[in-house]
Amino acid sequence: MKTTTLFILLLISTPLLSQNINGRISSSLYMFERFDTVDVSNDYMRTFQLLNLNINEGSFSLKSYINLENDFTNDIAGDPHVRFYNLYLEGRNLFDLFTIRFGRQPLFTSVAGGMFDGVNLDVKYSDFKLTGYYGGNVPAYQKLKLTENFDDNYILGGKFTTTAVENLQFSLGYIKKNFLREEYLASRLDENLNPINFLISNNSTQYEFISADASYQLEHLLSADAGFEYDLNFDQPSKYEFLFSYNQVKDLNLEFYYNYREPKIRYNSIFSVFDYGNTQEIELGGSYKIENCITVSGRFGNINYRDDESSCRITVGASSDFGNITYRKNLGYAGELDAVSFYSAYTFLEGLFTPSIGLSLTNYKLSEDSEKNNLTTLLAGLNFRPWRELSFDVQGQYMDNKIYKNDYRFFFRINYWFNTNLNLM
Repeated sequence: MKTTTLFILLLISTPLLSQNINGRISSSLYMFERFDTVDVSNDYMRTFQLLNLNINEGSFSLKSYINLENDFTNDIAGDPHVRFYNLYLEGRNLFDLFTIRFGRQPLFTSVAGGMFDGVNLDVKYSDFKLTGYYGGNVPAYQKLKLTENFDDNYILGGKFTTTAVENLQFSLGYIKKNFLREEYLASRLDENLNPINFLISNNSTQYEFISADASYQLEHLLSADAGFEYDLNFDQPSKYEFLFSYNQVKDLNLEFYYNYREPKIRYNSIFSVFDYGNTQEIELGGSYKIENCITVSGRFGNINYRDDESSCRITVGASSDFGNITYRKNLGYAGELDAVSFYSAYTFLEGLFTPSIGLSLTNYKLSEDSEKNNLTTLLAGLNFRPWRELSFDVQGQYMDNKIYKNDYRFFFRINYWFNTNLNLM
Protein backbone atom coordinates (compact mmCIF):
# COMPACT_ATOMS: atom_id res chain seq x y z
CA MET A 1 0.00 0.00 0.00
CA LYS A 2 2.83 2.38 0.86
CA THR A 3 4.51 1.63 -2.48
CA THR A 4 1.32 2.32 -4.44
CA THR A 5 0.74 5.60 -2.58
CA LEU A 6 4.30 6.75 -3.28
CA PHE A 7 4.00 6.11 -7.01
CA ILE A 8 0.61 7.85 -7.21
CA LEU A 9 2.02 10.93 -5.47
CA LEU A 10 4.88 11.00 -7.97
CA LEU A 11 2.44 10.84 -10.88
CA ILE A 12 0.27 13.62 -9.46
CA SER A 13 2.98 16.05 -8.32
CA THR A 14 5.42 15.83 -11.22
CA PRO A 15 3.14 17.41 -13.89
CA LEU A 16 2.84 20.52 -11.71
CA LEU A 17 6.51 21.22 -12.37
CA SER A 18 6.81 19.81 -15.89
CA GLN A 19 7.35 21.52 -19.21
CA ASN A 20 6.70 18.57 -21.53
CA ILE A 21 4.36 15.59 -21.49
CA ASN A 22 4.57 12.96 -24.24
CA GLY A 23 3.78 9.33 -24.84
CA ARG A 24 1.30 6.94 -26.39
CA ILE A 25 -2.12 5.49 -25.56
CA SER A 26 -2.97 2.17 -27.21
CA SER A 27 -6.15 0.10 -27.07
CA SER A 28 -6.14 -3.43 -28.54
CA LEU A 29 -8.60 -6.26 -29.05
CA TYR A 30 -7.45 -9.85 -29.71
CA MET A 31 -10.01 -12.58 -30.47
CA PHE A 32 -9.18 -16.28 -30.78
CA GLU A 33 -10.50 -19.79 -30.07
CA ARG A 34 -8.71 -22.26 -27.80
CA PHE A 35 -9.40 -25.98 -27.35
CA ASP A 36 -9.11 -26.77 -23.64
CA THR A 37 -9.91 -30.46 -24.19
CA VAL A 38 -10.62 -32.60 -27.25
CA ASP A 39 -13.65 -31.23 -29.14
CA VAL A 40 -14.28 -28.65 -26.39
CA SER A 41 -13.24 -25.08 -27.12
CA ASN A 42 -13.78 -21.57 -25.81
CA ASP A 43 -13.79 -18.23 -27.58
CA TYR A 44 -11.63 -15.52 -26.03
CA MET A 45 -11.81 -11.76 -26.44
CA ARG A 46 -8.87 -10.18 -24.64
CA THR A 47 -8.41 -6.43 -24.46
CA PHE A 48 -5.19 -4.54 -23.75
CA GLN A 49 -5.03 -0.90 -22.69
CA LEU A 50 -1.51 0.51 -22.77
CA LEU A 51 -0.18 3.82 -21.47
CA ASN A 52 3.34 5.02 -22.21
CA LEU A 53 3.71 8.34 -20.36
CA ASN A 54 6.81 10.54 -20.07
CA ILE A 55 6.77 13.72 -17.96
CA ASN A 56 9.84 15.92 -18.49
CA GLU A 57 11.31 18.96 -16.81
CA GLY A 58 14.79 19.91 -17.98
CA SER A 59 17.16 17.06 -17.14
CA PHE A 60 14.54 15.16 -15.11
CA SER A 61 11.81 12.79 -16.29
CA LEU A 62 9.18 10.48 -14.87
CA LYS A 63 8.74 7.55 -17.28
CA SER A 64 6.03 4.91 -17.17
CA TYR A 65 4.81 1.96 -19.23
CA ILE A 66 1.57 0.45 -17.90
CA ASN A 67 -0.77 -2.18 -19.36
CA LEU A 68 -4.28 -3.28 -18.36
CA GLU A 69 -5.58 -6.58 -19.77
CA ASN A 70 -8.91 -8.36 -19.36
CA ASP A 71 -11.10 -10.94 -21.07
CA PHE A 72 -14.74 -10.11 -21.86
CA THR A 73 -15.95 -13.62 -22.69
CA ASN A 74 -14.41 -15.82 -19.98
CA ASP A 75 -13.63 -15.54 -16.28
CA ILE A 76 -9.86 -15.95 -15.99
CA ALA A 77 -8.16 -16.07 -12.61
CA GLY A 78 -6.48 -12.78 -11.78
CA ASP A 79 -8.30 -10.69 -14.39
CA PRO A 80 -8.10 -7.82 -14.82
CA HIS A 81 -4.30 -7.68 -14.78
CA VAL A 82 -2.63 -4.30 -14.32
CA ARG A 83 1.03 -4.65 -15.28
CA PHE A 84 3.57 -1.96 -14.44
CA TYR A 85 6.45 -2.60 -16.81
CA ASN A 86 8.20 0.75 -16.19
CA LEU A 87 7.75 3.46 -13.57
CA TYR A 88 10.90 5.35 -12.72
CA LEU A 89 12.44 8.77 -12.20
CA GLU A 90 15.43 9.73 -14.34
CA GLY A 91 18.01 12.49 -14.01
CA ARG A 92 20.15 12.84 -17.14
CA ASN A 93 23.70 14.13 -17.43
CA LEU A 94 23.73 15.78 -14.01
CA PHE A 95 26.83 17.94 -13.50
CA ASP A 96 27.89 16.68 -16.98
CA LEU A 97 28.79 13.41 -15.27
CA PHE A 98 25.89 11.39 -13.79
CA THR A 99 22.69 9.78 -15.06
CA ILE A 100 20.51 8.12 -12.42
CA ARG A 101 17.27 6.13 -12.63
CA PHE A 102 15.19 5.13 -9.62
CA GLY A 103 12.12 2.88 -9.67
CA ARG A 104 10.90 0.03 -11.87
CA GLN A 105 13.07 0.03 -14.98
CA PRO A 106 14.28 -2.20 -17.81
CA LEU A 107 17.54 -4.14 -17.71
CA PHE A 108 19.28 -5.28 -20.91
CA THR A 109 21.84 -8.05 -20.40
CA SER A 110 22.35 -11.41 -22.12
CA VAL A 111 22.30 -13.21 -18.76
CA ALA A 112 19.28 -11.85 -16.89
CA GLY A 113 17.37 -9.22 -18.84
CA GLY A 114 13.94 -7.90 -17.95
CA MET A 115 12.95 -5.48 -15.21
CA PHE A 116 13.89 -4.72 -11.63
CA ASP A 117 12.85 -2.33 -8.82
CA GLY A 118 15.86 -0.31 -7.76
CA VAL A 119 18.51 2.16 -8.84
CA ASN A 120 20.77 2.46 -11.88
CA LEU A 121 23.70 4.89 -11.92
CA ASP A 122 25.80 5.84 -14.97
CA VAL A 123 29.01 7.80 -14.52
CA LYS A 124 30.51 9.04 -17.80
CA TYR A 125 33.73 10.97 -18.17
CA SER A 126 35.49 11.53 -21.49
CA ASP A 127 35.84 8.09 -23.17
CA PHE A 128 35.00 6.11 -20.03
CA LYS A 129 31.65 4.99 -18.63
CA LEU A 130 30.85 3.07 -15.44
CA THR A 131 27.37 1.64 -14.83
CA GLY A 132 26.07 0.07 -11.63
CA TYR A 133 22.62 -1.22 -10.66
CA TYR A 134 20.93 -2.87 -7.69
CA GLY A 135 17.32 -3.76 -6.96
CA GLY A 136 14.70 -6.36 -6.25
CA ASN A 137 13.10 -8.82 -8.64
CA VAL A 138 9.72 -7.76 -10.02
CA PRO A 139 6.72 -9.67 -8.57
CA ALA A 140 4.59 -11.96 -10.72
CA TYR A 141 2.33 -10.22 -13.24
CA GLN A 142 4.41 -7.02 -12.79
CA LYS A 143 2.26 -5.97 -9.83
CA LEU A 144 2.82 -2.54 -8.28
CA LYS A 145 4.54 -3.72 -5.13
CA LEU A 146 8.06 -4.45 -3.99
CA THR A 147 9.36 -7.99 -3.66
CA GLU A 148 9.76 -9.01 -0.05
CA ASN A 149 13.17 -9.92 1.38
CA PHE A 150 15.66 -8.13 -0.88
CA ASP A 151 18.46 -10.23 0.68
CA ASP A 152 17.23 -13.29 -1.22
CA ASN A 153 15.46 -11.65 -4.19
CA TYR A 154 17.77 -9.14 -5.81
CA ILE A 155 19.84 -8.35 -8.87
CA LEU A 156 23.23 -6.65 -8.66
CA GLY A 157 25.69 -5.76 -11.37
CA GLY A 158 27.75 -3.27 -13.26
CA LYS A 159 29.73 -2.62 -16.42
CA PHE A 160 32.81 -0.62 -17.33
CA THR A 161 33.05 0.62 -20.94
CA THR A 162 35.74 2.57 -22.75
CA THR A 163 36.17 3.99 -26.26
CA ALA A 164 39.61 5.48 -25.58
CA VAL A 165 41.14 3.54 -28.49
CA GLU A 166 39.99 4.83 -31.87
CA ASN A 167 37.34 2.64 -33.56
CA LEU A 168 37.34 0.25 -30.59
CA GLN A 169 34.80 -0.20 -27.78
CA PHE A 170 35.64 -2.52 -24.89
CA SER A 171 33.62 -3.42 -21.81
CA LEU A 172 33.81 -5.61 -18.71
CA GLY A 173 30.67 -6.61 -16.81
CA TYR A 174 29.44 -8.46 -13.73
CA ILE A 175 25.94 -9.59 -12.79
CA LYS A 176 24.44 -11.56 -9.91
CA LYS A 177 20.79 -12.52 -9.64
CA ASN A 178 19.18 -14.28 -6.68
CA PHE A 179 15.60 -15.49 -6.45
CA LEU A 180 14.17 -17.42 -3.51
CA ARG A 181 11.59 -20.04 -4.41
CA GLU A 182 8.76 -20.83 -2.00
CA GLU A 183 9.25 -23.78 0.31
CA TYR A 184 6.93 -26.77 -0.11
CA LEU A 185 6.28 -30.22 1.36
CA ALA A 186 6.84 -33.37 -0.69
CA SER A 187 6.31 -37.03 0.14
CA ARG A 188 9.55 -39.04 0.48
CA LEU A 189 10.49 -42.49 1.83
CA ASP A 190 12.52 -42.87 5.02
CA GLU A 191 15.09 -45.61 5.70
CA ASN A 192 12.26 -48.04 6.46
CA LEU A 193 10.48 -47.15 3.21
CA ASN A 194 7.71 -45.37 5.07
CA PRO A 195 6.33 -42.18 3.45
CA ILE A 196 7.11 -38.97 5.29
CA ASN A 197 6.62 -35.29 4.54
CA PHE A 198 9.88 -33.63 3.58
CA LEU A 199 10.37 -29.84 3.43
CA ILE A 200 11.93 -28.77 0.12
CA SER A 201 13.87 -25.53 0.60
CA ASN A 202 16.37 -24.23 -1.96
CA ASN A 203 18.86 -21.42 -1.62
CA SER A 204 18.22 -18.28 -3.62
CA THR A 205 21.31 -18.34 -5.86
CA GLN A 206 20.50 -18.31 -9.57
CA TYR A 207 23.04 -16.57 -11.81
CA GLU A 208 26.47 -15.05 -11.29
CA PHE A 209 28.48 -14.15 -14.39
CA ILE A 210 31.37 -12.01 -15.53
CA SER A 211 31.51 -10.91 -19.16
CA ALA A 212 33.72 -9.10 -21.64
CA ASP A 213 32.76 -7.52 -24.97
CA ALA A 214 34.76 -5.82 -27.72
CA SER A 215 33.66 -4.10 -30.92
CA TYR A 216 35.93 -2.77 -33.67
CA GLN A 217 34.54 -0.67 -36.55
CA LEU A 218 36.12 0.70 -39.72
CA GLU A 219 33.48 2.62 -41.66
CA HIS A 220 32.70 1.23 -45.14
CA LEU A 221 35.26 -1.55 -44.66
CA LEU A 222 34.72 -4.02 -41.82
CA SER A 223 33.39 -4.57 -38.33
CA ALA A 224 34.19 -7.19 -35.72
CA ASP A 225 32.35 -8.01 -32.48
CA ALA A 226 33.40 -10.50 -29.82
CA GLY A 227 31.81 -11.57 -26.53
CA PHE A 228 32.71 -13.82 -23.61
CA GLU A 229 30.76 -14.97 -20.54
CA TYR A 230 31.99 -16.95 -17.54
CA ASP A 231 29.64 -18.72 -15.08
CA LEU A 232 31.00 -18.18 -11.55
CA ASN A 233 28.55 -20.63 -9.95
CA PHE A 234 29.56 -23.57 -12.14
CA ASP A 235 33.14 -22.27 -12.57
CA GLN A 236 33.25 -22.67 -16.36
CA PRO A 237 33.03 -20.59 -19.56
CA SER A 238 29.42 -20.10 -20.65
CA LYS A 239 29.72 -18.44 -24.06
CA TYR A 240 32.21 -17.38 -26.71
CA GLU A 241 30.78 -15.33 -29.56
CA PHE A 242 32.32 -13.67 -32.62
CA LEU A 243 30.84 -11.78 -35.60
CA PHE A 244 32.92 -10.44 -38.50
CA SER A 245 31.44 -8.35 -41.31
CA TYR A 246 33.33 -7.25 -44.46
CA ASN A 247 31.82 -4.68 -46.85
CA GLN A 248 34.67 -3.08 -48.76
CA VAL A 249 33.18 -4.06 -52.11
CA LYS A 250 30.32 -1.74 -53.05
CA ASP A 251 26.85 -3.19 -52.41
CA LEU A 252 28.39 -6.47 -51.15
CA ASN A 253 28.39 -7.56 -47.50
CA LEU A 254 30.03 -10.77 -46.23
CA GLU A 255 29.64 -12.13 -42.68
CA PHE A 256 31.16 -14.84 -40.52
CA TYR A 257 29.61 -15.83 -37.17
CA TYR A 258 30.73 -18.29 -34.49
CA ASN A 259 29.50 -19.11 -31.02
CA TYR A 260 30.08 -21.66 -28.28
CA ARG A 261 27.37 -21.94 -25.65
CA GLU A 262 26.65 -23.83 -22.49
CA PRO A 263 22.96 -23.92 -21.51
CA LYS A 264 22.16 -21.23 -18.94
CA ILE A 265 21.06 -23.41 -16.02
CA ARG A 266 19.95 -21.79 -12.76
CA TYR A 267 22.20 -22.83 -9.93
CA ASN A 268 19.22 -23.73 -7.72
CA SER A 269 17.36 -25.57 -10.50
CA ILE A 270 16.82 -29.34 -10.60
CA PHE A 271 18.16 -29.21 -14.19
CA SER A 272 21.65 -28.50 -12.82
CA VAL A 273 22.00 -32.20 -11.85
CA PHE A 274 21.51 -33.46 -15.42
CA ASP A 275 24.34 -34.21 -17.83
CA TYR A 276 23.64 -31.46 -20.32
CA GLY A 277 25.91 -30.47 -23.22
CA ASN A 278 27.16 -27.47 -25.13
CA THR A 279 26.74 -26.40 -28.75
CA GLN A 280 29.08 -24.81 -31.28
CA GLU A 281 27.62 -22.86 -34.19
CA ILE A 282 29.23 -21.49 -37.36
CA GLU A 283 27.43 -19.42 -39.97
CA LEU A 284 28.61 -17.91 -43.26
CA GLY A 285 26.46 -15.39 -45.09
CA GLY A 286 26.35 -12.52 -47.48
CA SER A 287 24.09 -10.07 -49.25
CA TYR A 288 24.30 -8.11 -52.51
CA LYS A 289 22.30 -5.04 -53.47
CA ILE A 290 21.11 -4.91 -57.10
CA GLU A 291 20.63 -1.38 -58.47
CA ASN A 292 19.60 0.00 -55.04
CA CYS A 293 16.19 -1.66 -55.23
CA ILE A 294 16.61 -5.39 -54.55
CA THR A 295 18.91 -7.11 -52.07
CA VAL A 296 19.58 -10.84 -52.40
CA SER A 297 21.06 -12.78 -49.50
CA GLY A 298 22.14 -16.26 -48.51
CA ARG A 299 23.36 -17.96 -45.33
CA PHE A 300 24.66 -21.39 -44.37
CA GLY A 301 24.90 -22.44 -40.75
CA ASN A 302 26.08 -25.58 -38.97
CA ILE A 303 25.55 -26.52 -35.30
CA ASN A 304 27.58 -29.22 -33.55
CA TYR A 305 26.24 -30.88 -30.41
CA ARG A 306 28.26 -32.56 -27.71
CA ASP A 307 27.25 -36.11 -28.70
CA ASP A 308 28.83 -35.83 -32.18
CA GLU A 309 25.51 -34.87 -33.68
CA SER A 310 25.05 -31.90 -35.99
CA SER A 311 22.42 -29.87 -37.82
CA CYS A 312 22.69 -27.42 -40.67
CA ARG A 313 20.44 -24.73 -42.10
CA ILE A 314 20.35 -22.95 -45.45
CA THR A 315 18.57 -19.64 -45.96
CA VAL A 316 18.21 -17.68 -49.21
CA GLY A 317 16.02 -14.68 -49.90
CA ALA A 318 15.40 -11.38 -51.59
CA SER A 319 14.02 -8.09 -50.26
CA SER A 320 12.88 -4.80 -51.75
CA ASP A 321 10.80 -1.75 -50.87
CA PHE A 322 7.68 -3.84 -51.55
CA GLY A 323 8.47 -6.81 -49.32
CA ASN A 324 10.61 -9.92 -48.99
CA ILE A 325 10.60 -13.62 -49.81
CA THR A 326 12.66 -16.26 -47.97
CA TYR A 327 13.35 -19.99 -48.32
CA ARG A 328 14.81 -21.97 -45.43
CA LYS A 329 15.93 -25.59 -45.19
CA ASN A 330 17.03 -27.45 -42.04
CA LEU A 331 18.72 -30.84 -41.94
CA GLY A 332 20.16 -33.15 -39.30
CA TYR A 333 19.84 -33.80 -35.58
CA ALA A 334 17.43 -30.94 -34.81
CA GLY A 335 14.90 -32.09 -37.41
CA GLU A 336 14.16 -31.47 -41.07
CA LEU A 337 12.31 -28.47 -42.44
CA ASP A 338 11.45 -26.80 -45.73
CA ALA A 339 9.78 -23.41 -45.48
CA VAL A 340 8.87 -20.59 -47.86
CA SER A 341 7.65 -17.27 -46.49
CA PHE A 342 6.53 -14.07 -48.17
CA TYR A 343 5.67 -10.70 -46.66
CA SER A 344 4.72 -7.42 -48.30
CA ALA A 345 3.67 -4.00 -47.02
CA TYR A 346 3.43 -0.76 -48.96
CA THR A 347 2.27 2.75 -48.08
CA PHE A 348 -0.21 4.73 -50.20
CA LEU A 349 -1.31 8.38 -50.16
CA GLU A 350 1.64 9.61 -48.07
CA GLY A 351 1.08 7.17 -45.25
CA LEU A 352 -2.71 7.23 -45.11
CA PHE A 353 -3.07 3.51 -45.95
CA THR A 354 -0.51 0.74 -45.46
CA PRO A 355 -1.88 -2.71 -46.37
CA SER A 356 0.19 -5.81 -45.59
CA ILE A 357 0.04 -9.51 -46.38
CA GLY A 358 2.11 -12.49 -45.30
CA LEU A 359 2.13 -16.17 -46.26
CA SER A 360 4.22 -19.08 -44.97
CA LEU A 361 4.21 -22.72 -46.16
CA THR A 362 6.19 -25.18 -44.05
CA ASN A 363 6.90 -28.91 -44.31
CA TYR A 364 8.73 -30.42 -41.34
CA LYS A 365 9.49 -33.55 -39.34
CA LEU A 366 11.16 -33.83 -35.96
CA SER A 367 13.60 -36.58 -36.98
CA GLU A 368 14.63 -38.50 -40.07
CA ASP A 369 12.22 -41.35 -39.28
CA SER A 370 9.27 -39.20 -38.17
CA GLU A 371 6.19 -38.46 -40.25
CA LYS A 372 6.01 -35.22 -42.21
CA ASN A 373 3.77 -32.39 -41.08
CA ASN A 374 2.50 -29.40 -43.00
CA LEU A 375 1.90 -25.92 -41.60
CA THR A 376 0.20 -23.04 -43.38
CA THR A 377 0.01 -19.52 -41.95
CA LEU A 378 -1.57 -16.47 -43.52
CA LEU A 379 -2.01 -12.92 -42.29
CA ALA A 380 -3.51 -9.83 -43.86
CA GLY A 381 -3.71 -6.39 -42.31
CA LEU A 382 -4.23 -2.69 -42.82
CA ASN A 383 -2.83 0.38 -41.08
CA PHE A 384 -4.95 3.53 -41.43
CA ARG A 385 -3.39 6.81 -40.25
CA PRO A 386 -5.67 9.79 -40.93
CA TRP A 387 -3.61 12.10 -38.70
CA ARG A 388 -0.02 12.01 -37.53
CA GLU A 389 -1.13 11.44 -33.93
CA LEU A 390 -3.74 8.73 -34.58
CA SER A 391 -3.60 5.32 -36.28
CA PHE A 392 -5.77 2.21 -36.59
CA ASP A 393 -4.48 -1.33 -37.17
CA VAL A 394 -6.52 -4.37 -38.13
CA GLN A 395 -5.14 -7.83 -38.90
CA GLY A 396 -6.57 -11.28 -39.60
CA GLN A 397 -4.52 -14.41 -38.92
CA TYR A 398 -5.03 -17.98 -40.17
CA MET A 399 -3.10 -21.14 -39.32
CA ASP A 400 -3.59 -24.78 -40.23
CA ASN A 401 -1.66 -27.89 -39.15
CA LYS A 402 -2.48 -31.24 -37.53
CA ILE A 403 -2.90 -29.61 -34.09
CA TYR A 404 -4.68 -26.37 -35.04
CA LYS A 405 -7.20 -27.08 -37.80
CA ASN A 406 -8.39 -23.91 -39.53
CA ASP A 407 -7.37 -21.61 -36.68
CA TYR A 408 -8.61 -18.03 -37.19
CA ARG A 409 -7.60 -15.00 -35.12
CA PHE A 410 -8.41 -11.32 -35.24
CA PHE A 411 -6.46 -8.33 -33.94
CA PHE A 412 -7.48 -4.65 -33.75
CA ARG A 413 -5.58 -1.70 -32.25
CA ILE A 414 -5.90 2.08 -31.89
CA ASN A 415 -2.79 4.18 -31.23
CA TYR A 416 -2.73 7.81 -30.13
CA TRP A 417 0.56 9.72 -29.76
CA PHE A 418 0.73 12.97 -27.81
CA ASN A 419 3.42 15.58 -27.15
CA THR A 420 2.49 18.72 -25.19
CA ASN A 421 4.72 21.59 -24.06
CA LEU A 422 3.42 23.46 -21.02
CA ASN A 423 3.90 27.17 -20.42
CA LEU A 424 3.68 27.49 -16.62
CA MET A 425 5.21 30.91 -16.24
